[in-house]
Amino acid sequence: MNHHVTLRQFRYFVAVAESSSVAAAARMLNIAQSAITKSVQELEDSLGVTLFERSSRGMLLTPDGHRFLASSRKVLSSVAEATRLHRAQPSVMAGPLAVGVTSLVAGYYLSELLSRFQRSCPGVSLQVIEEAPPFLEHLLINGELDVAIMVSNALGEPQALAADTLTRSANRVWMAANHPLATLEEVTLAQAAEHDLVVLEADRIDDLMRAVWSRYQLKPRALLKTSSLEAVRSLVGVGAGIAVLPDFLYRPWTLDAEHVEVRALRDAVPTVDVGLVWRRGLGLKPAASEFIEVAREQARSRGWRTV
Repeated sequence: MNHHVTLRQFRYFVAVAESSSVAAAARMLNIAQSAITKSVQELEDSLGVTLFERSSRGMLLTPDGHRFLASSRKVLSSVAEATRLHRAQPSVMAGPLAVGVTSLVAGYYLSELLSRFQRSCPGVSLQVIEEAPPFLEHLLINGELDVAIMVSNALGEPQALAADTLTRSANRVWMAANHPLATLEEVTLAQAAEHDLVVLEADRIDDLMRAVWSRYQLKPRALLKTSSLEAVRSLVGVGAGIAVLPDFLYRPWTLDAEHVEVRALRDAVPTVDVGLVWRRGLGLKPAASEFIEVAREQARSRGWRTV
């Protein structure tokens, strides 16, 4: 038995574990599905344990898989921190840094990133401002924000802003476990459009999907448009409607313990990219450059990006 585990295997494993899908992990890492499948199989052979339970619902972690995920994150985090050593010591940086976030993205990307940055640059005085995307862009262009973390492929002023993608999420169809569409392995947009939609109006995710429905000349009925992700989750969980949302928001259970399942879309639908955004052509202050680098490292350590 070969116990030699490569860094690539850790990265591929984490990507599959976090997206519960080889296809989604392959899109996120921009590599062939077969490469990921082979890597995970070799990893399981090497460890002598089953890490995933394969089912129509995707790749679900076994108890051994959950334990190995915790270890894998530590390994990737240590590697990411080690790559910092060739750079100038950031701990001497001081002064203010204004970071913008949207409420949706804050819940998923902010806490770990801020703690990493504060460990790295204790002298920097961090101010975090949460606003809707148009106002964040306004603050960035005016120089009132140094950098923002937001959905980066639906910018209103792309010519004025630079964006660096941290993670790319496939859009999938969310439904109750007993929903008629749950019998299918993949869903077409036309099939989804026959059912009531619960629309999340946040971070321009609805704008991206509105353009998709329009391109396919489909007009699904919106049961509700809401800025509350929990409202979407609970309505989908009880079968009131379905939703089309990016993977980074997916959690299988709602607050009232209703189960939400996801299915891949057969049609080509753009991903929802979350990234760093700053004003183009503006010289970044050292603390902002360091924040961007720490965010990139975090993305690498979570298996979100490979470069």
